[in-house]
Amino acid sequence: MKYITKTFKFTGLALVIAASLTACNQEPKQQASVEKATKISAQAALTATDAQQFLDNVAKEMVTLNLEGSRAAWIYANFITEDTASLAAEADQKSTDAGVRYAMQAATFDDVDVNPTQRRQLNVLKQSLVMPAPQDPEKSAELATIGAKLGSIYGKGSYTTKAGEKLSLGDMTSKMANSRDYDELLEMWTGWREISPEMKPLYTRQAELANEGAKGLGYQDLGAMWRSNYDMPADDFAKELDRLWGQVKPLYDDLHCYVRTELGETYGTDKVAQDKPIPAHLLGNMWAQSWGNIYDLVAPQDADPGYDVTKQLAEHNYDEIKMVRGAEKFFTSLGFDALPETFYTRSLFTKPADRDVTCHASAWDLDAKDDIRIKMCIQKTGEEFNVIHHELGHNFYQRAYKDQPVYFQNSANDGFHEAIGDTIALSVTPKYLKEIGLIDTIPDESKDIGLLMKQALDKIAFIPFGLMVDQWRWKVYSGEIKPENYNTSWWELREKYQGVAAPIDRDVNAFDPGAKYHVPAGVPYSRYFLAHIQQFEFHRALCEISGNTDPIHRCSIYNSKEAGTALNTMLEMGSSQPWQQAYKVITGNEQMDATAILDYFAPLHVWLKNKNQGKQCGF
Repeated sequence: MKYITKTFKFTGLALVIAASLTACNQEPKQQASVEKATKISAQAALTATDAQQFLDNVAKEMVTLNLEGSRAAWIYANFITEDTASLAAEADQKSTDAGVRYAMQAATFDDVDVNPTQRRQLNVLKQSLVMPAPQDPEKSAELATIGAKLGSIYGKGSYTTKAGEKLSLGDMTSKMANSRDYDELLEMWTGWREISPEMKPLYTRQAELANEGAKGLGYQDLGAMWRSNYDMPADDFAKELDRLWGQVKPLYDDLHCYVRTELGETYGTDKVAQDKPIPAHLLGNMWAQSWGNIYDLVAPQDADPGYDVTKQLAEHNYDEIKMVRGAEKFFTSLGFDALPETFYTRSLFTKPADRDVTCHASAWDLDAKDDIRIKMCIQKTGEEFNVIHHELGHNFYQRAYKDQPVYFQNSANDGFHEAIGDTIALSVTPKYLKEIGLIDTIPDESKDIGLLMKQALDKIAFIPFGLMVDQWRWKVYSGEIKPENYNTSWWELREKYQGVAAPIDRDVNAFDPGAKYHVPAGVPYSRYFLAHIQQFEFHRALCEISGNTDPIHRCSIYNSKEAGTALNTMLEMGSSQPWQQAYKVITGNEQMDATAILDYFAPLHVWLKNKNQGKQCGF
């Protein structure tokens, strides 16, 4: 799930929807206003007054740019035609041009003595370029061209099976989720990775150019620039992620050991060796990043909770709108204001019969005021009911920081937005379902293991993948990993962190990282790791604030005004303060603590340890 908000973050290649979210038309007069504000005479040194004039003028531009760009993106996502695609692409290019100009001009104030707020705003502009171009027109154009080519290769990727069937990534993803045929899974896995070898020389050059651009903005390399987004020294951020992973690793190791055993029983230990990493194609996901699709293979016996939310929604006559209004009631029970009526008249809740739309669930903030929306082709299922709670988490966050300056209309760090959505979804517990009348009784604790296993296969299994994607890229950008070792190093890291291995030998010239969208798209990935850590700590803290006495995996903060007040206080801050200050509002601490995950999954961890007794764990 994603959110659409109002802060510039530009990649060299994002797909039109993702990249055009902040795009917009830009009037020549507006451009001139910013340029004029930053043209200081050669005789005069730049001052804090000059910086403020620059920031004020950019802020005015951004308000206009964001609104127009968001509208272009919304129209394209909801009315997919060649014309709307062209308009969105044009807006994307204009916003990227603006972002480059802002970043370069902001960098001219690096040595100027400005106040902390001004410095923070200037840094927002500098760090808005995810793929910074060198200050050379030819190289800048080359970087843009490479981004477009990488996007095209990924977006047009397909595979024709041995039987002659042409499959899209969506088709293959579905087969990976549902097939239990070892050879078919292997064919899907290898087939998708045929698209990426041609990316390698492009990616290599992209890294060279983006590194040059990052150095032009004062950073050691692009990885250091990305890591500088977190209100701490770049190297300290990398160490912090390793520390958090160290806290979670014992739980992951036991989950891995149990799942490997079960897969060995399904496919045979000749295919799933019990002392080696798990073959990557057997975990239900094209990238082995989450394992929820193989729940049926590893589910504990007698784990059925005794209810089916999908059936309960049908029995209680929930249509798509009632599902949304039900989720909205969760937030109003915490003390948040109801959604504006325009949310219901302007959002997309069902797939239209007369046109193509982008169905992937997303939360939108078009005007940084009250024009918030979601875009979903809602299915009337329990899973989608959870997703709606998650998406509204984004919307209420967007509205909470609407009174911040445009520079700070974003989450405290890029992990917070996803973490907040997921924090809310963690409160969709049996207790909550009973309170809103969807189920009659809360299952006893013996049924918790199945529910926790489902969550662990998605959330705990993801954590090392969420860490290693950027670990690999940081080493590429620093020069530690050379092009000739791209693929070898990728799998070394996957084995180290995930205990997952390529199912067949990989050619040294393969480029398996390119088979994951975020790599060719240049989208930083640490945010997803952070979100998976933060959501459990937020949930634990909010449960304590609410006075909860249940185990935290059974807690719901529904109806707690105390929890709602604390949550809203943090959300209203946006990104105006270092994320540590926002974190402290809810958790009482300025440092992240992954022990909340261990608390949440404690019953499952005990169960896994019992199941793993006598087994050879590790990889």
